[in-house]
Amino acid sequence: MTSLLLRRARPVPLHPGDAVPERPVDVLVEGGRVSALGVDLARPAGVEEVDADGRWLLPGLWDQHVHMAQWTLASQRLDLAGARTPEDVTGAVAERVAEQPELPVIGWGHRSGAWDREVTVSELDAVSGQTPVVLISGDGHHAWLNTTALLHLAMPVRDSVVREAEWFAVYPRLVTLVGNDGTSPEAYRRSLEAAAALGIVGIADYEFGHGPLDWVERWGAGADLLHVRAATYAEHLDDVIALGLRTGQTLPGCDSRLTMGSLKIISDGSLNTRTAWCCEPYADAHRLEYPAGQPNLSGAELREHLSRAHGAGLEVATHAIGDAAVAEALAAYGDTGARGSIEHAQLVGRGDVRRMAELGIRASVQPAHLLDDRDVSERIWGERSERCYAFRWMLEDGVELVLGSDAPVSPLDPWLALAAAVHRSADEREPWHPEQALTVQEALAASVDGQPTVAEGSRGDLVLVDRDPLADHASTAETAAALRATTVGLTVVDGTVVHRDL
Repeated sequence: MTSLLLRRARPVPLHPGDAVPERPVDVLVEGGRVSALGVDLARPAGVEEVDADGRWLLPGLWDQHVHMAQWTLASQRLDLAGARTPEDVTGAVAERVAEQPELPVIGWGHRSGAWDREVTVSELDAVSGQTPVVLISGDGHHAWLNTTALLHLAMPVRDSVVREAEWFAVYPRLVTLVGNDGTSPEAYRRSLEAAAALGIVGIADYEFGHGPLDWVERWGAGADLLHVRAATYAEHLDDVIALGLRTGQTLPGCDSRLTMGSLKIISDGSLNTRTAWCCEPYADAHRLEYPAGQPNLSGAELREHLSRAHGAGLEVATHAIGDAAVAEALAAYGDTGARGSIEHAQLVGRGDVRRMAELGIRASVQPAHLLDDRDVSERIWGERSERCYAFRWMLEDGVELVLGSDAPVSPLDPWLALAAAVHRSADEREPWHPEQALTVQEALAASVDGQPTVAEGSRGDLVLVDRDPLADHASTAETAAALRATTVGLTVVDGTVVHRDL
């Protein structure tokens, strides 16, 4: 922690009725906390001084759901986000193989949920030859591999994609194909620097692998820029419990910015793979082995995980996308007394939202997903889409709401998330179910890890932006455009400047 004096900053109110100074003020940070706000504050000896020049001041932004290794690797992967058909994908693969036949092809971003047929390993083999090809879907829940890649990763040969639990289990073995240069401490540091440039001061990392222990190693090697909460998965829960790690505890040998996060449980699948567990069948249920999706765990298994984590002092972050999965997760929280979050909560019933509030379970949501999922949700959930991304219900019913990206499923960009929460459209169409939209102030309040408007006693995690995010605009479309265009002049973590562009 270091000390810092900001001159002439304009605090942005995060809640209706919050009082803020009418003119720019000075802000002094000492010992990781804001110690004073005022006009013409005296600068203590040896304290760095930065002129905010009238810029707007916010608490530091958080991304509450990131897969950091996958995000760090994303820039090296074949970008398939624009693919509209299987033929678009195979064409892009053929081109990459022709250019670099000696290198494996790792692709990311295709969304097969809107395609009119299933894909096969055979058609990928036809354009790739002996070059290993692994194409990860944009939601991260399945991968389309060719035969060479299946054999290399010691998987049974088949003519279909690899889904859900089988894919999650094999994902860590990708390093045997591509090496680990893309996830070195130096690569992580670059990703954290890019996040800081967007005003992010902290992340909750849900990457697969050894989570907390992996972070201890890279932290000591220089990837120590921001706050990080490192989650674990069930397969490593015994190790975490044996080490006595509890949610919020500083990890061994590190400083207070790196802490133990939650136990992550993936209780159901995803929308695009039709594996999200729903109360009613999908509109195209005739194509599916499980017409309404399915849970990844039995009720007994889910409760066992929650009970063990809760008994060991760990919060639980439960991935639940379909309404049946949300309802079952909440029942499990209620039965076990566990604390934590529902991650995604994409399709919900109003009663379940109220139950979430009663139990004190957070809704950790990713607004930018609705930009990608709008059309496929309408197609396969129909009238149920009015219950998708129900942010307004959550706030009205008293649920604690926190925003994230699920990067690389959506970009690690808090301004995109804010814009999506406010406008709920990515194109010229009207907002999708605007009755569930947030105001800018509400979205900001859900993006700062529970911090209040900057005042004495606030964390020394601060962001200066070039425009007033609460400025009035003629439409939510214009508001969203202004949010996406916001630039960050300064990002401060525990009183230390981690990004500067003034």
